[in-house]
Amino acid sequence: MGSRVIHSSDPEKELIQAKHRLEEAENRNRDQERRARTRRLIQKGAILEKAFPEAKEMELEALQHVLENKLGA
Repeated sequence: MGSRVIHSSDPEKELIQAKHRLEEAENRNRDQERRARTRRLIQKGAILEKAFPEAKEMELEALQHVLENKLGA
């Protein structure tokens, strides 16, 4: 009397593989979105520094305060 090994059936394997493919696609999408956001933030920061050179030397809170006052946010 040996122990019995239970193997996944083909539909079970396919389901597991499909779930993994979906997870991988979601991870790639999240990574692409994160990279796009990072790029956008860097570009906007560069535009801000070009238009308002004093921003380079300012603390973040001070910059936020100046921008809110000037832009009425």
